[in-house]
Amino acid sequence: MLCRFTLIPDGSVLIYQGRPGETYEDALLSFGFNPDTALIFSGGRSLPQDKKIEEEEVEIFLASSRG
Repeated sequence: MLCRFTLIPDGSVLIYQGRPGETYEDALLSFGFNPDTALIFSGGRSLPQDKKIEEEEVEIFLASSRG
């Protein structure tokens, strides 16, 4: 399974090749991103991180935390 992740706002593209049943959280962790600082969108709608990857392309909005 392949999924294209586009990082917003810089437009960088990451390709995730995972196994069936893996989630967006699994993908974020594999890229070294903290899931607590990421929002995932597909077709203008937000996707939960515990959702199994089914889309071919998503956008990741990375936020920063100063907590």
